[in-house]
Amino acid sequence: MKKIGIVTSGGDAPGMNAAIRAVTRTALKHNMTVMGVRRGYNGLINGDIIPLNIRSVSDIIQRGGTMLYTARCNEFRFDEGLQKAKTTCIREGIDGLVVIGGDGSFRGAADLSARGIPCVAIPGTIDNDIAMTEYTIGYDTAMNTAMALIDKLRDTMQSCDRCSVVEVMGRHAGHIAVNTGIATGATYIITEEVPYTVDDVIERIQNTQTTGKHHFIVVVSEGIGNSQEIAKKIEHATGVDTRATILGHVQRGGTPTVRDRVVASQMGHYAVELLIKGYSNRVIGMRHSNIVDFDIQEALSMKKSFENDLYRIAMDISF
Repeated sequence: MKKIGIVTSGGDAPGMNAAIRAVTRTALKHNMTVMGVRRGYNGLINGDIIPLNIRSVSDIIQRGGTMLYTARCNEFRFDEGLQKAKTTCIREGIDGLVVIGGDGSFRGAADLSARGIPCVAIPGTIDNDIAMTEYTIGYDTAMNTAMALIDKLRDTMQSCDRCSVVEVMGRHAGHIAVNTGIATGATYIITEEVPYTVDDVIERIQNTQTTGKHHFIVVVSEGIGNSQEIAKKIEHATGVDTRATILGHVQRGGTPTVRDRVVASQMGHYAVELLIKGYSNRVIGMRHSNIVDFDIQEALSMKKSFENDLYRIAMDISF
């Protein structure tokens, strides 16, 4: 293993730069050459590749996003695109790849590994929806961003006796919603994992009104959507002025937290060590706070459980 490439793919996540830095510097310590593939798998297909050194990854650990840029690549789903990527790796002399992204990125890494390009993947997604790991890079920062914004919304909701229906990201996973919901004292948390009706939400708000509370926060997971419609129904039934706020992609940005920087550094270091030892088709994860690795296909077949106990606690103490 003389030369490796780094790819960031799919949605960006705070902490990706910390992982790029760790991979680069670990590889350089082992006298390897490091290449940065820009704009995800598109960069592999089109040869958009730059050399990385100690100084090019300086002062990026504190930056959100990814210095290598990222993109989704439909062409990479087909054999022709994969063959182009393999040809690029051979032409550039790239002996192995570290791929940072979500489950779609993992599938691409598995396909490349099957074609003879050793790949190790690192979970980088704010959604924390990858089953084989208890933590993904970017998750902590996204939750803290959402919490800070909801806290600001609460100030104005309390001042005006309003209800705020806040939609947070997470795709089809409710982990951001349940954690930010409990952290901000939301009156109700709506996720795909827990059955609900709008009448349930309205009833809870009405019951809480009888205790003397006049402002409310309802956190809605992205997969549910319909936040504007939920807000209209709440206002019509309760008489409380209700506004919907979709936090959106602001949750992807910002300075990564300590946890995201540290975990990204651990995983990046571990990825290079796996490649040096000759491992391929592996994805790195965290189990019981330890860094571990799995076969990519095994990882993709796993199902992630929802934090039902945490949801129950949230509903028991937020009213």
